[in-house]
Amino acid sequence: MHSDELLAQVAALPSLPGVYRYFDAEGGLLYVGKARNLKRRVANYFQKSHGGTRIGHMISKIVRLETTVVRSEAEALLLENNLIKTQHPKYNILFRDDKSYPYLMISGVAGRDGEGPQPGQRFARMAYYRGSVDKKNRYFGPYPSAWAVKETIQLLQKVFRLRTCEDTVFSNRSRPCLLYQIKRCSGPCVDLISPEAYAIDVRNAEAMLRGETQALLQQLEARMLVHAEALEFEQAAEVRNQMTALARVLHQQSIETTSDKDVDILAVRVQGGRACVNLAMVRGGRHLGDRPYFPSQLGDAAAVHDAQSQAETEEEGEAAPTQPVEVMVLEAFLAQHYTSVAVPPLLVLSHAVDKALLKALSESSGVRVSALHQPRDERRAWLDMAQRNVELQLARLLAEEGSQQARTRALAEALDLPTHDLDSLTIECFDISHTSGEATKASCVVFHHHKMQGSEYRRFNIEGITGGDDYAAMRQVLMRRYSRVAEAQREAGGAEPTAGQARLPDLVLVDGGVGQVSMAREVFEALGLDLSRIVGVEKGDKRKVGLEELVFADGREKVYLGKDSAALMLVAQIRDEAHRFAITGMRAARAKVRIGGGQLEEIAGVGPKKRARLLQRFGGVRGVADASVEDLMKVEGISPELADTIYRALH
Repeated sequence: MHSDELLAQVAALPSLPGVYRYFDAEGGLLYVGKARNLKRRVANYFQKSHGGTRIGHMISKIVRLETTVVRSEAEALLLENNLIKTQHPKYNILFRDDKSYPYLMISGVAGRDGEGPQPGQRFARMAYYRGSVDKKNRYFGPYPSAWAVKETIQLLQKVFRLRTCEDTVFSNRSRPCLLYQIKRCSGPCVDLISPEAYAIDVRNAEAMLRGETQALLQQLEARMLVHAEALEFEQAAEVRNQMTALARVLHQQSIETTSDKDVDILAVRVQGGRACVNLAMVRGGRHLGDRPYFPSQLGDAAAVHDAQSQAETEEEGEAAPTQPVEVMVLEAFLAQHYTSVAVPPLLVLSHAVDKALLKALSESSGVRVSALHQPRDERRAWLDMAQRNVELQLARLLAEEGSQQARTRALAEALDLPTHDLDSLTIECFDISHTSGEATKASCVVFHHHKMQGSEYRRFNIEGITGGDDYAAMRQVLMRRYSRVAEAQREAGGAEPTAGQARLPDLVLVDGGVGQVSMAREVFEALGLDLSRIVGVEKGDKRKVGLEELVFADGREKVYLGKDSAALMLVAQIRDEAHRFAITGMRAARAKVRIGGGQLEEIAGVGPKKRARLLQRFGGVRGVADASVEDLMKVEGISPELADTIYRALH
């Protein structure tokens, strides 16, 4: 039963297009939807009985409703998917992409004309780039992977010999580098090419990136003839060599010369309760590769979507065909993906999608977007390739998930853990890492839903102990991690804490044998926690992989699972991930201590993002210290005043 306040709010909704959001009692976002008529759509959820279905389960949780009125259905579509992408509601299809797409960057607008006050501006740099774009540089892409960007850079180096070195390296060279010797750079750092000639190479490289290959070949041929007629045979030979290299690259890389310069090819497949969308990119007429995407929450979202489609049919008063799950997945991907990535003018799709979606994408991007789902000739070959890839990617995912679930079940059975809900089986693993007592770090990695959960990892700085005392380090990290859990259990009177409170995992792994387990037992006894949750991973004879034994804190005998055991494979996977996470943190801390990385952290106005940009641009703190104020100002987000502050702080 829903509150009178909520039902009154539903009754008062306007008959206008908009977006609605459902929340549960704990404030969690359940669902985001759009409607041509808010009043009719939302009321439909509460007026009908949905029984024990998934949508009925969702509706039973709704305690709060929020709506936003918009001007059109297209605007509602974009707002809906922006909210889905940023707030992750439980009953919507969600495509996660933790990394931004990479671009190929050509630096400096002044480099286009071979002018500019700084050498780095007179000679534009070609580089791999990931992040937000600006108007200071030219960006080409996005590319599906870092490999595709780096391969393109190598192609351009072979033909146009543009520089790739950092401005600080470029400004301080006294002789050409190895890239000049192997004919991959024209040596602008030591004035072996004029700014005007270099600017021509930059323009030609940009033309190639835009797919204007035939026009570019014609321009090069015309230049070669002009040099030959003027008896400038060396220059004519240079242009001829460029034409030869370009023709060879075009042949080797199968660069297409059709009118389709920028195209995305998307194929979708649903099988075994999972879905995959394979995105292949054509940029500048060249096929760059593909990238798979796997949505989450498919089952719940499909059930809600079916009920919503039925409601739309009832609103229209006429029968409408049920939308296949593949179309639902593809439309969700298009709406979410192209809110943050530029959409090309042509989409080649494995399934037809709603024209209203294409109209909304066109309005939001300013590009007229068209779609084909039954292409011919070359586009048909592209789509066939994308469909083969999506089948392979989904088969690989299902095989991996099946294997991982089998490992989880094997471990639960080996340790007598509950097997009725293996998805929620949670394991936390701890490891200590240091170098001769220096920069001691403890790591905690988390496993549940059959995979490692990187967003829940934690690192702990270990302080106040004797260097190299791993037992004291383990005591400190376990006490810090589980003291809140013990407090929550006491507040709950010994019962399982409610959702949102700190909870004890089903299994606590410690990387070590009897000594580390004894230390963990002391901590758990002091906190009043369940000792049976603690398991140590003791290395076997001569520390050989596969010979590990499990040590228990509650007095059980050691267990050897066998080197071919699926349970041991999972334990080793989690233990190795904890070790990797700990050692990377330790090395970073050690490097900061030895190199003085903490100096940047102490400068007012230099936060984590700016510090990361500075270290990436100059290769470390020493590189930042060697940079001039002008060099520092070239880093995104560094103003002249802040550049001067950084320079003074490091000198």
